[in-house]
Amino acid sequence: MPKIVPTKTPMPEQDPAIRKRNYFEVPLGYTPEQAMEEAKRCLQCKKPDCINGCPVEINIPGFLALVAEGRFIEAAHLVKQANALPAVTGRVCPQEEQCEARCALSKKFESVGIGRLERFVADWEAAHGETEVPPIAPSSGKRVAVVGSGPAGITVAADLALMGHYVKMFEALHEPGGVLVYGIPEFRLPKAIVAREVNYVCSLGVELETDVVIGSTYTVNELLKEYDAVFLGTGAGLPWFLGIPGENLNGVYSSNEYLTRANLMRAYDFPRYDTPPIRGNRVITVGGGNVAMDSARTALRLGAKQSIIVYRRSRAEMPARLEEIHHAEQEGVEFQLLRNPVALLSTDNSGWVREMECIRMELGEPDASGRRRPVPVKDSNFRIPTDIVVISIGQSPNPLIPKTTPDLQVAKGGVIVVNPETGKTSKRGVFAGGDVATGGATVILAMGAGKLAARAIDTYLKTGEW
Repeated sequence: MPKIVPTKTPMPEQDPAIRKRNYFEVPLGYTPEQAMEEAKRCLQCKKPDCINGCPVEINIPGFLALVAEGRFIEAAHLVKQANALPAVTGRVCPQEEQCEARCALSKKFESVGIGRLERFVADWEAAHGETEVPPIAPSSGKRVAVVGSGPAGITVAADLALMGHYVKMFEALHEPGGVLVYGIPEFRLPKAIVAREVNYVCSLGVELETDVVIGSTYTVNELLKEYDAVFLGTGAGLPWFLGIPGENLNGVYSSNEYLTRANLMRAYDFPRYDTPPIRGNRVITVGGGNVAMDSARTALRLGAKQSIIVYRRSRAEMPARLEEIHHAEQEGVEFQLLRNPVALLSTDNSGWVREMECIRMELGEPDASGRRRPVPVKDSNFRIPTDIVVISIGQSPNPLIPKTTPDLQVAKGGVIVVNPETGKTSKRGVFAGGDVATGGATVILAMGAGKLAARAIDTYLKTGEW
């Protein structure tokens, strides 16, 4: 038996001092030799638990074995039997909490770099022009409307198209991709890759119409007159705010607006694109998730002299991926931990934010999330100068569709109530999945929900049973 290599093959990256002022992708990807070296670390377990950790059930040992042999195109085709977006998930999926957490190697060593290899084979396929369209079932004569072209919607559309159903995706914005285009920055997920993956789904026969707001342009009930089933994958685009004094000052933004302007509307490439960027010398981002890291790192690339994260817990409780926190630290983002904003102030009466008043926190007993609850420290208030504040503490689904679909049951936070095994809602013929049913979560979990819903929709179309 060959000796086990204990650590992952390192992936080349841009130098932090250079990349923090550009929008090019940070990790540069494996070479073929590095990919084969890393794939050979797989133990090829008889009972591979890594597959159980994958929400879309990729045959992980199978594709790794092909990579180890240098059969990269075959590996890519095997991955795409389960995952329509491998170049995306290979970059933004939290593998360290899912498939890689179940890797047998992780019991003693670093897990196999499954995500890095997924990215590699997807990029190799695209670079060598050997994209393969899987066999498509004969037409069923059934029609499905998919609302939203984010991760859940794209997954449902691709799977149903392969099953032989006619599918049309409706997107509210002017470009498809959902959170992949408006939320995740170019340096983490190049938009050309998102376009490539969407084009692949359309090559399966899926139609796409942009600039259509369901709940306004058409209602769900109107869609049901023309389609046999409807899938709602509209995400969670309604930002939360802190509810503190001063949030209505100029210079205070939600992370949704801040990142949408920079990403979808290309403000980072001003003046070639005519969206003015939101720039500040001292930018504070409130929050500790991946979106907060994206916002703080974007601030540097837009010219901020200081980019600061204010988070009410410690680093150990941050929900962001460790890789994203590490990249932010490398690039010079400052972390003010165990701090919580209590007010935003315009000290010069200009109407623009100039200071953030915070209170120091300490950690108490664990709360419902399992993390230790932050508790204010009495009389510990202090102020931080700032000229831009980005609030990144979470988001909810937009209420437009539930408001125009009275018999669609919603729960606290505006999420649509679904059967988690099927995506069925309270309304016959209507399914939902992804962030619209869970609140803000991850790309891969939305895709997993999409796969479950696609199977349930296929069954419903064939049997008519609800």
